[in-house]
Amino acid sequence: MATAAQHTSKFARFLNSETGPKTVHFWAPVLKWSLVIAGFNDLQRPVEKLSGTQQLALFATGAIWTRWAGFVIKPRNPLLASVNFFLGGVAGYQIFRIVSFRKEKGDNNLQVFNYLLHGEE
Repeated sequence: MATAAQHTSKFARFLNSETGPKTVHFWAPVLKWSLVIAGFNDLQRPVEKLSGTQQLALFATGAIWTRWAGFVIKPRNPLLASVNFFLGGVAGYQIFRIVSFRKEKGDNNLQVFNYLLHGEE
């Protein structure tokens, strides 16, 4: 005889899962996508107006939490891992833009590093 769990639809299982829409494990990553969207919008922004410290913080957050949400924390949360992967990717590209811009201006590696951490000096 089939159990009640076997007759539950996929949507009902998703709705009631540990990472479903009835939990913070669902809504926190959904809202965090706004940071990724803002990062994509910043691709249009002039590079001299970008904050190096902000991009470093977003990159570190993305890299650390992609690993933790995808592989370490139980229950695994692929939605949280994916948003952090994209957050780190967008921030990494912005860091690349900043470094390239400063190198073109003639800065050495130490000056670029200081610019990333402290801004214009």
